Amino acid sequence: MNFVVSKEWLEEHLNNDQIKIVDCRFDLGDLEKGSRLYKENHIPGAVYFDLEKQLSAPVSKHGGRHPLPDIAQFKSDIEKAGIDNAKTVIAYDGGEGSYASRFWWLLQFLGHEKVFVLNEGFKGWDEAGYVTTKDIPDYETAEFEVNIRNEMMASYEEVKEVVEQEKKSPILIDSREGRRYIGEVEPIDRIPGHIPGAINKFWAEGLEQGSFKDSKEQKKRFAELDSKDQIIVYCGSGVTAAPNYIALKMAGFHNVKLYAGSYSDWVSYEQNPVAKGKINNKKNPNIS
Repeated sequence: MNFVVSKEWLEEHLNNDQIKIVDCRFDLGDLEKGSRLYKENHIPGAVYFDLEKQLSAPVSKHGGRHPLPDIAQFKSDIEKAGIDNAKTVIAYDGGEGSYASRFWWLLQFLGHEKVFVLNEGFKGWDEAGYVTTKDIPDYETAEFEVNIRNEMMASYEEVKEVVEQEKKSPILIDSREGRRYIGEVEPIDRIPGHIPGAINKFWAEGLEQGSFKDSKEQKKRFAELDSKDQIIVYCGSGVTAAPNYIALKMAGFHNVKLYAGSYSDWVSYEQNPVAKGKINNKKNPNIS
């Protein structure tokens, strides 16, 4: 299965009315920047989906910093974008890959398989000199049938059971950068560290210059794991874990789940343990 498309492919199919394009640009440091950039310039035909307004629900006591959106509301939003179950959907962001991957995961979770991430994002498209526009499309509302794929998501209770029973499977993968994983720094969440027993695979290492590495390279990243292993992947709030989810699928892993609330949800329960330090054994980690 392919998970990404190139800018060349999209340019060739730009006028295909069976393809819908979604702009997911966002900036955690400037919450309105993505919307501004979209209004200034975007790929023709693209509609805008905001990480916090459409791809997440409002923050509450638990659920993390970017809880999954209300399914009924998200269904309505994609229907207003003219997306039905037959359309091929291409999501892009600024080239980071994380925000488009969040949309990819959500649409897959709702049962839509023909969704892809645009390698290199808008940056690659624009630098190639391809056409852009300020025109905001107005699509006829479509009908989308939701078929939730529960096998894609790990609940808080499932993760808690793994930790409390010190299970060797599923394997927890922390997608954040190493310094946050070991607890050296924590710029956002309540307490530094990681979920006990998790190994660390920094999500950005699965991409190169805005493009997902190929399946061969992804397999190298996860070489110490068996493709039959059960995996639960998480990050800080469920966003940057999405590109790692895609990378694992590209590497041939079949049983992969996303803990959507991620570390920010885990530490919202004050009684939950947090680990710090480096991994000694990658398959059956002990915290030093």
